[in-house]
Amino acid sequence: MKKIIINGQNKLSGTIRISGAKNAAVALIPAAILTDEEATICNVPEISDIASIEEILKFLNINVKRATETMIINPENMENKVIPVEISSKLRASYYFMGALLAKYKHVEMYFPGGCKIGSRPINLHLEGFRKLGAKIEEDGDKYIITADKLKGANIYLDMASVGATINIMIAATKAEGMTIIENAAREPEIVNVATFLNNMGAQIVGAGTSVIKIKGVKKLTKGFAEIIPDRIEAGTYTILGTLLGDPLKISNIIPEHIEALTSKLEAAGANIEIEEDSIICKKSDNLKPVNIKTYYYPGFATDLQQPFSVLLTQCKGKSQIEETIYENRFMHVKYLNDMGADIEIKGMKAIVKGDTYLKGKTVKATDLRAGAALIIAGLIAEGKTVVEEVEHILRGYEGIIEKLSNVGADIKLEEKTCQTN
Repeated sequence: MKKIIINGQNKLSGTIRISGAKNAAVALIPAAILTDEEATICNVPEISDIASIEEILKFLNINVKRATETMIINPENMENKVIPVEISSKLRASYYFMGALLAKYKHVEMYFPGGCKIGSRPINLHLEGFRKLGAKIEEDGDKYIITADKLKGANIYLDMASVGATINIMIAATKAEGMTIIENAAREPEIVNVATFLNNMGAQIVGAGTSVIKIKGVKKLTKGFAEIIPDRIEAGTYTILGTLLGDPLKISNIIPEHIEALTSKLEAAGANIEIEEDSIICKKSDNLKPVNIKTYYYPGFATDLQQPFSVLLTQCKGKSQIEETIYENRFMHVKYLNDMGADIEIKGMKAIVKGDTYLKGKTVKATDLRAGAALIIAGLIAEGKTVVEEVEHILRGYEGIIEKLSNVGADIKLEEKTCQTN
């Protein structure tokens, strides 16, 4: 069992370079199997979610070569086998293999995917989209069997602008006969990244990044190349941290417009940040003012940044409110923040944060990926030692987090507790 140990209140100075986006990478890699040749993906982050995706590729007998930040995928000898629960459950994004295998073979069998327990995240929108494309779906316990004689283009309206459903349906529709139109599509940058990659392989997709995406099906996809965009959630996490401890701290290799919802709130709070073309320079900000946030689909305030931002609100001089509109279990970190000295009250899908509070180090648990990021920020600003347990969640989504923070002055280390036998 791994844990992270932090001695807090060190100022942070230097540069943190942002890695490739987790949420793009876990979709781009399954999309790559649609080619009949070879696909190269650059800027791949070294995180455990990617290791889990790679495990699925190898199970399907897909040749994978890894170099620094690069993955070369060759599905020439691929086998369409039942993806077992032992590997599908390691990450939720394994569901992208549903769309990819359905498009390529018209048949897929796999178990329901896993991931963080941040609330109800049914895949009914994905499945309904597949049905409208002509697929039949059987559920055998936790296993899904999805088949189609052929896939035909359809008009698909999403009841909610789900990123996962938008990408999965888009992937499946690339080889459907005729035109598929996805309405109320999600608009996240990761969707544009995937659509660009598919088009590079020969797909015909227009409208990605808007609420209406049109996909004209093609019979074959060829060799492709993709560069994963910078991770906007990682960028936002470190920008929040820099606002609290920067001396100064530069966050480089970012796309500033991808985190405008965050930076506008930071500026409203009086944060000392300077936005450049592809970086942000952050200095520790005193006298932060309270602000209210409400999570929403892109370009709204990202639900993945709500938990890290809640730590910053504990340092604002006054009362702030968080309204979570996406996932009902996004406040599981609050108990631990309150143990450290925060004053946060949860009322349904809202949290009232009373600042300015002084945090002290405690032993806490990372209940999910972004909760873990929040607790690391809390530990870095707290007095004394903080021990974060169950950090496997954090390692799923933040490449080299210990090294990156250590290099800018944080007192942080990863320990692995080993079981001793007599």
